[in-house]
Amino acid sequence: MHPTIAYKILTADQMRALEDDRFEGAPIDVADGYIHLSTAEQLAGTLDAHFAGREDLFLAAVDLSRAGTAVRWEASRGGALFPHLYGRLARALVLTTGPLRRTSGGAVALPGDSGGAAQR
Repeated sequence: MHPTIAYKILTADQMRALEDDRFEGAPIDVADGYIHLSTAEQLAGTLDAHFAGREDLFLAAVDLSRAGTAVRWEASRGGALFPHLYGRLARALVLTTGPLRRTSGGAVALPGDSGGAAQR
């Protein structure tokens, strides 16, 4: 069973576009034809692989159940299944957002969760 919530890492400009409900995807999303998402467990790896050294990042929690058949779980990094959203990331799919931050242990803190964090 796949998780029902996935996460999108966004730059400040992309976050503003999402808030205005006009986010069409990051350049890699547009090139690949889908919006790249990560599960909570995959977040730290995605952050380290694609956003190293960036500080102006935000995290959006996406309700996959609202996306229906637009979500496909496909093999990516190391053969792990990642959620891919085939279509626009509409604001209506987003449960919550917040600045991306890491805990003192290096885990990614999930938006709206004051005590929890994604595994590293």
